[in-house]
Amino acid sequence: RSFLAMPTVVSFRYFKTSPEIIQVAVMLYVRFPLSLRNVEDLLHERSVDMSYESVRYWWHRFGSQFASQIKKRRAGGMQSSNWKWH
Repeated sequence: RSFLAMPTVVSFRYFKTSPEIIQVAVMLYVRFPLSLRNVEDLLHERSVDMSYESVRYWWHRFGSQFASQIKKRRAGGMQSSNWKWH
């Protein structure tokens, strides 16, 4: 399964921007030590014209939902019967 697989809980209805772009922008901001303007610049280099304010809005709107999805995925792998600490 892809790391950037679309979460089922998050609703992207009413947004003109593609859900993949929203998710990549939020993941860049959360995962790496980047400022909002750095994320805006990275997206602009890839021909995505977004403002840093849009990234900030998406982070506040979807960030916690993306984080809970990632935690569930990580915790699911650790509940395996063959998982060992060492």
